[in-house]
Amino acid sequence: MKVFIACLGTETNTFSPIPTGMENYAETLLFRGDATQHTPDLFTAPLHVWRKNAEAEGHTVVESISAFAQPAGLTVRKIYEGFRDELLADLKAALPVDMVLISMHGAMVADGYEDCEGDLLSRCRDVAGPDAAIGGELDLHCSVTPEMTGAADVLISFKEYPHIDSAERAEEIYAICRDKLTGKIDPVTAVYNCRMVNTWRTPIEPMKSFVARMQDLEGKDGILSVSFAHGFPWGDVPCGTSRMVVIADGDMAKAEALAKQLGHEIFDMRHETAPVMMPYKEALAKAAAAAKGPVVIADVADNAGGGAPSDSTFLLQEIIDQGLTDNLSGMYYDVMAVRLCKEAGEGASMNLRIGGKYCRESGTPVDLDVKVMRIIENASQSFGDVKSPIGDVVWLQAAGNVNLVLNTIRGQTFNPDAFTQLGIDLSALQIVVPKSSQHFYAGFAPIASEVIYATSPGTLNVEFGTIPFKNLNSPFWPNVEDPFAE
Repeated sequence: MKVFIACLGTETNTFSPIPTGMENYAETLLFRGDATQHTPDLFTAPLHVWRKNAEAEGHTVVESISAFAQPAGLTVRKIYEGFRDELLADLKAALPVDMVLISMHGAMVADGYEDCEGDLLSRCRDVAGPDAAIGGELDLHCSVTPEMTGAADVLISFKEYPHIDSAERAEEIYAICRDKLTGKIDPVTAVYNCRMVNTWRTPIEPMKSFVARMQDLEGKDGILSVSFAHGFPWGDVPCGTSRMVVIADGDMAKAEALAKQLGHEIFDMRHETAPVMMPYKEALAKAAAAAKGPVVIADVADNAGGGAPSDSTFLLQEIIDQGLTDNLSGMYYDVMAVRLCKEAGEGASMNLRIGGKYCRESGTPVDLDVKVMRIIENASQSFGDVKSPIGDVVWLQAAGNVNLVLNTIRGQTFNPDAFTQLGIDLSALQIVVPKSSQHFYAGFAPIASEVIYATSPGTLNVEFGTIPFKNLNSPFWPNVEDPFAE
């Protein structure tokens, strides 16, 4: 048996003014046929799993491109087409192949392609032929389109947010594709439109129990896999609402019935599972008055993992305006400021213009008298069991023990070690502000006296019913209370 593996994707915020081009891919993740020879990350971990399993069973593995970009706006057309065509050329050269396994995102949009995954999977099917088993692993913030399900035999998304189960889902994809090829099963996929635009935090009830229920249904009564595709709220595409995806063994009626049942279960919990947010000025005041710190405040609107610039200054300016002390915020993506700090060196005192540089949603720059406390070049932070590069990172301190962390690779803050590696003692602070929506939670919740999700101006509008969609033109909650009645 010959197994072809590859990775291509990004999460596209169609409202973001930041283009996704070659430098973003090169800086984030770009390997040509050798990703499995390097340390795995969230989206290459599946390739490691697939190679390990295939080789353990004596199969031949052909590895193609692995390209992934930090979320931003539309991928430049020639960049997407170039990566896609490179992958397809490798697939043609590898023919005949029995299995095609691709790590994707599910919310990738390029100029001229509103459904990159559907386009890629359809072309892979054309090349590989009708008898090959094609599987795709998706981020749970994905769209699931008819083009995707029509081309792939198996589509499985992460179940957890934060995404801590990439490798586990890859194991399932491999097993189902292998069993299809050996004739043990006949996977069929049903998709049910839940008609919601929302975000769901899976470590928190009732979502925690719902995820456990999905997993408990798998492997019983002919049900092979259950995925809840949350959708990506800031991707304006026709299939952008959440979907329930059920794969059954040869019984489409059973798959459709379960997908509909679970879809209505999650819809019925829509008010209970809606994320609780607090206006950022109120959040900072509440955190400052708390009896114990650190209170962790998520700067949701400036989450680079959703396509934001990660240099907005709204919370920083409010920290200064309220005269708050003993706090830390970051990571601010500010290449220019980091360069000036490196020129000045550790221990230097300087007036520095911080943030507010990349787009309108960044706000205005903040001028601060700061001391350069520590500089680390080519740093990384933890994300589950893998490391994520953050570039050169600088710890700055202003009067009142106001601390900031700046870096040179745009990305959200996943883990406290993004800060602690600089020598910062988070336990001594009253307020810690990571620029993230939810991936921070696994690392920061254990050290927090309280976690608050803050709303503020920025790229990620969390008032989902007010997002100005043009391509998503079907009724959805919370735009209407009951879209099934429309």
